[in-house]
Amino acid sequence: MSPLFAEIDMIQITLVGAGLLLVVLGIVLVFVFFSFLNLWVRCVLTGADISLFSLLWMKLRNVNYEMIVKQKIALVQAGVAVSTEEMEAHFLSGGNVERTAAAVIAAQKAGLTLPWATAAAIDLAGRDVFDAVRTSVNPKVIDCPAPGPQGERIMLEGVCKNGIRLKVRARVTVRTKLDRLIGGATEETIIARVGEGIVEAIGAADTHEDILANPHRISAAVLKKGLDSQTAFEIVSIDIAELDVGDNVGAKVRRDAAIAREQEMRALVEENRAKVVLAEAEIPLGIAQAFREGNLGVTDYYNLRNVQADTNMRNSIAEASNNDGKDSDAH
Repeated sequence: MSPLFAEIDMIQITLVGAGLLLVVLGIVLVFVFFSFLNLWVRCVLTGADISLFSLLWMKLRNVNYEMIVKQKIALVQAGVAVSTEEMEAHFLSGGNVERTAAAVIAAQKAGLTLPWATAAAIDLAGRDVFDAVRTSVNPKVIDCPAPGPQGERIMLEGVCKNGIRLKVRARVTVRTKLDRLIGGATEETIIARVGEGIVEAIGAADTHEDILANPHRISAAVLKKGLDSQTAFEIVSIDIAELDVGDNVGAKVRRDAAIAREQEMRALVEENRAKVVLAEAEIPLGIAQAFREGNLGVTDYYNLRNVQADTNMRNSIAEASNNDGKDSDAH
């Protein structure tokens, strides 16, 4: 075979190979076109503005393109402008695109301002962004204090100035502030602050009757403090759900003080008795000193002993008479 014919055969083989490659590529393109055709047509009809190339690019990056298209169509229909790139970025960051899109749409319908970037940040922070929007539209009620582990009822306790203890349980209505949700304190902070304010309001009352006559004064005093600052919520109202009268703490304190004072006085009496005993012990020494100095004679000493004996006899008769009277009263 001549070199010319060999060269012609080589060209023919190359052309055939190129033709086969083009055919395979065409088949692949047709397959891709028809596999994305339904989604692409939906995007065109709804104005979602997602091209076939974007769908292919999402598939190559292992992005759930069907879900992205569905949520993009829902956002466009709701009048929310969100780019496909933002939705893809949120998906690749591990965010919940469906939940975030539903929250943005719900906020749009409720007349709230919730940009996609803010909603995505809330979702990535671990907060339930859809629940936050729902709470912002429909305020939620939380118990203060929170119920116990087994659901048992727990009461706040405060003491009025007159010493009466009051037990209170309140219900706090809060609404989520979307602009403060990131970095804002949670419900536990609201419960703690409201509980502190209630105890302080009870302690500021002169008598417990003032609180019983107007429980609203507790709510008014707590609301004035602005306890929802730096939190993710706005306090709508504080309602006293239960109010009970406890024991008289002031009376117990005064009783304990009186008992303590009584013990102090008894100790003082015993101390004085000890001093008397010590003073009586000095008498024999004084008598001996008087004998040595010649200031006391024997006759004077015996007269003193007679007086002491007479006094002791009279005291014994008096004690016997008192004991007989007690015995007769007992019978």
